[in-house]
Amino acid sequence: MDQALTIADLKDMAGARVPRMFFDYADSGSWTEGTYRANGDDLGSILFEQRVAVDLSNRTTRSEMAGREVSMPVALAPTGLTGMQHADGEILGARAAARFGVPFTLSTMSICSIEAVAAATDTLFWFQLYVMRDLDFVDNLIERAEAAGCDALVLTLDLQILGQRHKDIRNGLGAPPKLGLSSLLQMASRPRWCVDMLRTRNRSFGNIIGHAKNVSDLSSLSSWTAEQFDPELNWGKIARIRNKWPRKLILKGIMNADDARMAAENGADAIVVSNHGGRQLDGAPSSISVLASVVDAVGDRVEVHFDGGISSGQDVLRALALGAKGTYIGRSWLYGLGAGGEAGVRRALEIIRNELDLTMAFCGERDVRNVGRHILHSVAEQAA
Repeated sequence: MDQALTIADLKDMAGARVPRMFFDYADSGSWTEGTYRANGDDLGSILFEQRVAVDLSNRTTRSEMAGREVSMPVALAPTGLTGMQHADGEILGARAAARFGVPFTLSTMSICSIEAVAAATDTLFWFQLYVMRDLDFVDNLIERAEAAGCDALVLTLDLQILGQRHKDIRNGLGAPPKLGLSSLLQMASRPRWCVDMLRTRNRSFGNIIGHAKNVSDLSSLSSWTAEQFDPELNWGKIARIRNKWPRKLILKGIMNADDARMAAENGADAIVVSNHGGRQLDGAPSSISVLASVVDAVGDRVEVHFDGGISSGQDVLRALALGAKGTYIGRSWLYGLGAGGEAGVRRALEIIRNELDLTMAFCGERDVRNVGRHILHSVAEQAA
């Protein structure tokens, strides 16, 4: 892992170790993938204001996200099928995050269950909830997350219906995956991955199978997932969940100032500016291009987080400079996981923290909590 100097290095390593169908699942967007690409491109176009002759000793990246002290304002984003990037992937990600001092967010569509992750780490994690038609199942998920000690519920709002991802269709990747000749050959070409998967019992959707009605195995899962995402999700249903969940509530998928104000009015403790990594509405703006307007719309009424395209510590700093109080990495930590399990996730976090720390210093700041728009070259020029 020490040979990986960038997230791109980890991506290359993961591509060589993970079967293509699962690697493509992480490394893809919907339709033309234009929004997926824009997330990264627009972040990279934001320039910093270099400063000199400033005392740069005693620097710190420590901060807070949703009431939790963090070693840097970065959380591991919820990602589906994580346990197919590497055996026990969610457990390994949770352990790496706990040891690094940042939040881990478990997806509803995880391979390892809430209970399995809770048993494997002694640090609290966050749970991401999709709203399903089966409200009893939703309520049960909330109760399980509360029983496991999850200190925040991340409610995803932008997946009422599924965006079309061409790579997944071509690879036969669904829930569950279709195991044809092509996919079997892909797995056979990754013997280390296969051996690890044979050693674990976590090979199905642990939060769903055995918990949802009439879903007892993988064969019954496909029809259930096809009909369960709730297209009627509205603010009334969000309020119902707010009333049931006693801890921090984070609403993810906000891309509009009006929606941000509605989230604040409906009891959100934090919101996440996110376009689902470009995996839903292709042709939507990048997450970073709307961040400042969302921050300006809600002010101090609700904590604003950012998700979308982060592949470096510099990207984290760009989002913080535009007003985010915390950020999420999805693909970046998945590449680390695929490349080297828990050690790979830790390496991804090390890379991001090192880049965050050094770039902050070059901009003349010692404390990440003092970062603002003044460190951005484009904003500084406009003000002048």
